[in-house]
Amino acid sequence: MSQTTEPAHEPPPHPLALIDRARVLELLASHLSSAWASFDRPRPREPELAPDLVQRLSEPLPASPGDPEAALADIASALDASVSPARPLYAAYIGSTGLEAGVLAGALASAYDVNLAVTAGAAEMLESQTLRWVAEFVGYPQADGVFTSGGMTSNLTALTAARSRALPDCRRMGVLGCRAAVYCSDESHHSVARAVEVLGLGSEALRRIPIDAKRRMRVELLRRALAADIAAGVVPVAVVATAGTTLTGAIDPLDEVAEVCAEHGVWMHVDGAYGGPAAGEPGLAPQFAGIERADSLTIDAHKWLGVQKSCSLVLMARAGELEHAFAHDERYMLHAGVAANAVDRTLEYSRPVRSLKLWLAFRAYGAELMRAWIRETAAHAQRLGAALAAHADFEVMTEPSLSVVCFRHLPDRSASPAQADAHNLRLAQAIAADGRVYLAPAEVDGRTCLRVCFTNFRTAPAQVDELLSVVEELAATA
Repeated sequence: MSQTTEPAHEPPPHPLALIDRARVLELLASHLSSAWASFDRPRPREPELAPDLVQRLSEPLPASPGDPEAALADIASALDASVSPARPLYAAYIGSTGLEAGVLAGALASAYDVNLAVTAGAAEMLESQTLRWVAEFVGYPQADGVFTSGGMTSNLTALTAARSRALPDCRRMGVLGCRAAVYCSDESHHSVARAVEVLGLGSEALRRIPIDAKRRMRVELLRRALAADIAAGVVPVAVVATAGTTLTGAIDPLDEVAEVCAEHGVWMHVDGAYGGPAAGEPGLAPQFAGIERADSLTIDAHKWLGVQKSCSLVLMARAGELEHAFAHDERYMLHAGVAANAVDRTLEYSRPVRSLKLWLAFRAYGAELMRAWIRETAAHAQRLGAALAAHADFEVMTEPSLSVVCFRHLPDRSASPAQADAHNLRLAQAIAADGRVYLAPAEVDGRTCLRVCFTNFRTAPAQVDELLSVVEELAATA
């Protein structure tokens, strides 16, 4: 007698799994398409949040499942009414550009959620390849490196390695009682100061070297500071040269700094978080001569390489320095022979595949197209600087080196410095309230000014002119 078998039944989906995945992905694609379309041209104003959305964003923690489609719509509305660096006339802080390749790579990276703390297979090869590509792009002889969450973490990673080389017992004995110093220009990013504090050296260990008329570190004063410290028994840990300061885009004389570091056997770190990618553009590369001599180099791909946050990296000239600074023998993370786990080379433990966004950008666009975009955005700064210099009511604070322009509106030359500062701060506030252009106030040599930074590939030359027209219009009533 034959027996009949019951048809196999699929188990019901888990409550945490989306039931209609196809529909949700379709809606997500629609929201992305709308966002990308809105990035193609400047807006007349930033939109405001609808009152009903404000109410929903004020509600307490939901206890029961909700409608994912409605939630996606609220996310899209909230983000659309937020400040986005992807828009063509966002020219305030040094932001990413919302590269579409980065969105695609970010979605896949989140879906697979690979952890680079331990052996992760092909993702490790992809990360290593991306590091090599960046090094080739900027002309740096990379032997090692790692992706991090941002320029702060990258600078801290490099300076941790420098500390381990300068103070070999510091990981075991600490730095209490050690007399050590780190050197940087007076205009270096505050992440350097923070790193010195986090490393336990103390803020008084930071030697800020005065800058010259081009806002670059004065190398003769660096040499003098090093000699004085060494004579006094202070251990130089590192010299941090900046390849594109955040405030003005100034580039320290890297080759001269490298010469001084070589004379004294001191670690040279280059903070190229913003400006580093410009070393890969032939027309700008001469300003970065000597970058290849650095012991370490920081670059933020979520700045002038355009991918979404967070995607930074630190390149090392020698292998083994990162392991020397970070490796541990963990009983829950065994080593295969003498091979180190990825976590033995980083400050972080759990770590996503941040490199995937940049890897796909290089694959999708190619190095030459990215170089052309860097060249064009630097040309925007020259265009704006020239227009401001030709205008009687504006003062350019510094000659643009890369893509930053700092300037002041001075319609009344008889106004006191305090009055001029107050006027330019009001103007910056008026621009922010207007919403057509997004830039930021800044301070150069104690004077309040307006600061523009071009990094967005979407910004066209005509929009540079539009930016200036909006500033002129609002300056009349500020």
